[in-house]
Amino acid sequence: MMAETQAFPVAREQAEESPDESNEESEEDDSDEEPKLKYERLSNGVSDILQEDAASCMTVHEKFLALGTHNGKVYLLDIQGNMTQKFDISSVKINQISLDDSGENVGICSEDGKVQVFGLYSREGLHEIFDCPIKIVAVHPQFAKSNCKQFVTGGNKLLLYERTWLNRWKTTVLHEGEGNITNIKWRGNLIAWANNMGVKIYDIMTRQRITNVPRGDTSLRPDMYPCSLFWKDNLTLVVGWGKSVKVCSVKERHASEVRDLPSRYVEIVSQFDTEFFISGIAPLCDQFVMLFYVKETSDQKNKVFCARPRFDIIQPHPDSYEEVSSDAITVRGFQENECRDYRLEYAEGESLFYIISPRDVVLAKERDQDDHIDWLLGRKKYEEALMAAEISQKNIKRHDIQDIGIAYIAHLLEKGAYDTAARKCQKILGKNMKLWEEEVIRFKKIGQLKAISRYIPRGDLRLKPVIYEMILDEFLKTDHESFATLIREWPGDLYNGKSIAKALKGYLSRYPENRTLLEALAELYTYDQRYDQALEIYLTLRNKEAFELIHKHDLFSSIKDKIVLLMDFDKEKAVDMLLDNEDKISIDKVVEELAHRPELQHVFLHKLFKRDHHRGQKYHEKQIHLYAEYDRPNLLPFLRDSIHCPLEKALEICHQRNFVEETVFLLSRMGNSRKALQMIMEELHNVDKAIEFAKEQDDSELWEDLILYSIDKPKFINGLLNNIGTHVDPILLIHRIKEGMEIPNLRDSLVKILQDYNLQILLREGCKKILVSDSLSLLKKMHKTQSKAILVDDEKICEACLSSILPSDSSKPLGVVVFNCRHMFHRECLPVTTSTPVHFCNICSAKHRGPGSAILDS
Repeated sequence: MMAETQAFPVAREQAEESPDESNEESEEDDSDEEPKLKYERLSNGVSDILQEDAASCMTVHEKFLALGTHNGKVYLLDIQGNMTQKFDISSVKINQISLDDSGENVGICSEDGKVQVFGLYSREGLHEIFDCPIKIVAVHPQFAKSNCKQFVTGGNKLLLYERTWLNRWKTTVLHEGEGNITNIKWRGNLIAWANNMGVKIYDIMTRQRITNVPRGDTSLRPDMYPCSLFWKDNLTLVVGWGKSVKVCSVKERHASEVRDLPSRYVEIVSQFDTEFFISGIAPLCDQFVMLFYVKETSDQKNKVFCARPRFDIIQPHPDSYEEVSSDAITVRGFQENECRDYRLEYAEGESLFYIISPRDVVLAKERDQDDHIDWLLGRKKYEEALMAAEISQKNIKRHDIQDIGIAYIAHLLEKGAYDTAARKCQKILGKNMKLWEEEVIRFKKIGQLKAISRYIPRGDLRLKPVIYEMILDEFLKTDHESFATLIREWPGDLYNGKSIAKALKGYLSRYPENRTLLEALAELYTYDQRYDQALEIYLTLRNKEAFELIHKHDLFSSIKDKIVLLMDFDKEKAVDMLLDNEDKISIDKVVEELAHRPELQHVFLHKLFKRDHHRGQKYHEKQIHLYAEYDRPNLLPFLRDSIHCPLEKALEICHQRNFVEETVFLLSRMGNSRKALQMIMEELHNVDKAIEFAKEQDDSELWEDLILYSIDKPKFINGLLNNIGTHVDPILLIHRIKEGMEIPNLRDSLVKILQDYNLQILLREGCKKILVSDSLSLLKKMHKTQSKAILVDDEKICEACLSSILPSDSSKPLGVVVFNCRHMFHRECLPVTTSTPVHFCNICSAKHRGPGSAILDS
């Protein structure tokens, strides 16, 4: 039988209730603080049992549960609450059930004094009947081991039972005389118990009682407000009694302090009081979970009544605590329950807590990621829920990331956050094409196709073509700019381009001047490979895409008659394109097409000339007219760089248009420098330009003509005096100046002449000193080099006869001549000279070598 778990309502902050209320369930609070725990009511077999009986105690093992009732029955249940076994122990209330760590041995005690300790599978053990009620029993945690067959019982005294080697049970009284024992917790070698006076700890190994922790509020009846105990670890005991909590640490006593004292002692490391009465306490990591019995007073009748028990998580501190969470638990019959009717049991090592009351068993456990996501979704925190699901996708069981994402999209659409919803679709819908199509339809229904159009798949994963066509059709009717944008951005094979183009033509018949739609139509023609039609539209619209289209699809044959149109649109791009593709459209064809537009013809030929001075040489004569008409600043550079233009024709055109500078250049280039100089002086009246021209030509006759022309013009004389010092002797000019002529700034000019002359003298002297110094340095270097010894050995040869320079017979006299140039000869191999004893190296003399090729005969 599968377990049936019921959603269990809790109130995070309990409201005031009257004792007459019979409603057992409360509405879940809308607090923004997420609860730490979730609650389930154990049903199945537990519900059947508690309809006829009442729970008195329960013990939890990691494998099963053991439930005791007021009618003396003990039920073994699985974790979901289904009954697996039943024991009839007594006819009265079961007070306690104790299990060892293995879960194979159980100890049971009842109100009629019966105590049974037996194996669940062997049923062997001890069956004892006392003459007083036995409130508590605890078996050794390792009872299954042969050396740990021990258990303790608590009535009006604490008894220890130990099985001897003859399988008999030995009984030892550990404590008595302080009232009934109400609770026992056994951990390792330490036994803790509570009686009317307080809490004691006994060390089973040393057989010593370690300490006594006195009861706090002695006004409370121990049987009505019983003590709650649990071992946090092997040496830390937590005591909850009344409204007080004490954390006790068992420590080893120093050897010097032992004497007659126990070897261990207890230190209270934390102690604080709570607001309500404690019905149970258990560990949760470094925190405590606490079950509180709550009494409240009605404002209307001023009467005390039992409220829902509280289940809190607290963080203990040395002398206080911090409340982490607090839940009011709705259990059946809570209005009639007392503090002693509630119990809190837990599974060691698991965060599972069982709240036991006479008519109900409630399981509290930590919330998992699924519960966290449920809480977020309940508060419409979809983005946080989606993030939590993505982080814990391996751990969630009840939720699907995509389902959460779709709910999130629906929530965003409901809020009107259309763009955000569309953007989230990319991540949430992923590669699920069916979901994508459903979402597109949803966006269409609310009129927000524009929002999702930017994000729908258009790469390797694609939707049905009808989806894209639906979006384009919608935009064609409502938003032409967005329609054109999608046509540009979407690949042409996403949809049926011909059908879209047909619909678009229908709109253009009504709006023929709509530039946006025309550009979109050109894009569609391009996708459909109707490039000529696309190009025609682009050229009509003067759209720069025309150039890219021509290059990309090699449409040069289509533009031979559209060159003027291209040039009118963008001269620079058009000329560059035409020149780069001369093999497809010849220069002659371009010039021919531009014949009726000479200004465009000039732009093309000028760019051609800039690239290569020779490729368009047959058009250079034509270019003289074009430069003169449309671009005079570039005429003179053209005349300078071109070697193919007819000079006479150029001179004629420049004369006609009175272009003096160009005429001067042409006259100079044609060899008529005197006339060019004359034009500079007579037309331009620019002495500096005339002087510069004379310097460039470096012709003494031109300087003479310039002096003669300037001799009666004081301004020209001043310019000559300032600039000709290094080219013409200034004395010649000064001698020709007429007496009495007033020359502006004459003194400054004469001073400059003298300064220039002095500077020349200084430069010459400086150069002479450098020359002498360098000559001397080189002479010393040569002398030093020629003074060095020269090695003569068997490997050296005579440069004349090519035999070894040294004779093979050492008795013969050595006749060797070595020159400073390192060439060697036998003396007899050198030509005989009678005029001078100086020999010259034949090799170096033939090469006209300088010093070092001779040697004095000695």
